[in-house]
Amino acid sequence: MPLKLKTKYDLLVITGPTASGKTNLAVAVADMLGGEIISADSRQVYRGMDLGTGKDYNDYYINGRIIPYHLIDIADPGYKYNVFEYQRDFSKVYLDLKARKVFPVVCGGSGLYIDSIISGYKMYEVPPDSSLRSSLEKKTVEELTEILKTYKKLHNVTDVDTKKRVIRAIEIEHFNSFRKEKQTQFPDLKSLIAGVMVDRETRRRRITARLNQRLESGMVEEVRRLLDEGISEEALIYYGLEYKFITSYLAGKINYEKMVHDLEIAIHQFAKRQMTWFRGMERKGTKINWIDSELPMEEKVAKVSELLRI
Repeated sequence: MPLKLKTKYDLLVITGPTASGKTNLAVAVADMLGGEIISADSRQVYRGMDLGTGKDYNDYYINGRIIPYHLIDIADPGYKYNVFEYQRDFSKVYLDLKARKVFPVVCGGSGLYIDSIISGYKMYEVPPDSSLRSSLEKKTVEELTEILKTYKKLHNVTDVDTKKRVIRAIEIEHFNSFRKEKQTQFPDLKSLIAGVMVDRETRRRRITARLNQRLESGMVEEVRRLLDEGISEEALIYYGLEYKFITSYLAGKINYEKMVHDLEIAIHQFAKRQMTWFRGMERKGTKINWIDSELPMEEKVAKVSELLRI
């Protein structure tokens, strides 16, 4: 029987860097509470992108049942899902769970998505501006970044690694500078954030083992299938990490050994950036209650349960 826990919190967030074991903990806690999982992963929203995004549907199976999960497999591959859409879709799921008196457990490592719901970002639906885009296309990434810096409030300063992303960021800031329409009405949530902490060497070891396992399970074939289904190389490269490097390999730009080597390094760097983001959230005042990933699952669940209690 689920534990009936009296708590002052509206929401539990379980996060941490990649390969920290956060999904297993979130599922165990949801099982204890009779709750359901809301994913906060910016790539697991895409259907058919399974091995490359780390979906493991078996993770949601515990004690003879499947813990219901949301915001996974909700968009077609090739589409560019964004934070505005995540807030919108999160709100729908959250209100449904509340109406059913089901406690929501958010799980994921996409710091921007998590921050957007616990901080209640004021987001706007920004339509494409073809005339602005055409005026920016001839500029270099460096020139575009300088233009982006002229705005007092940057939408997302991390999205300056490709020309298209910088142009989109400028487009959003340009829109917000003179129009304040379609603002999302986001609920004011009292959130408890638990972070799963894993030491650097353990994290590196897990990342390497997991990458090898996913390659053996057919991750290259998954990317090949997406290409065969008509998803462009450009679209897959946009998703980064596994899709970026495997697409380059399949396009003949790098050999298999270099693909694996460079991808492994990129995943380690990604995990480091995740931790940098979480530290930034803490500096801004967000309390993250860190839990050692090496503890037995029963102890980790007990720690989360204690944090939730009034």
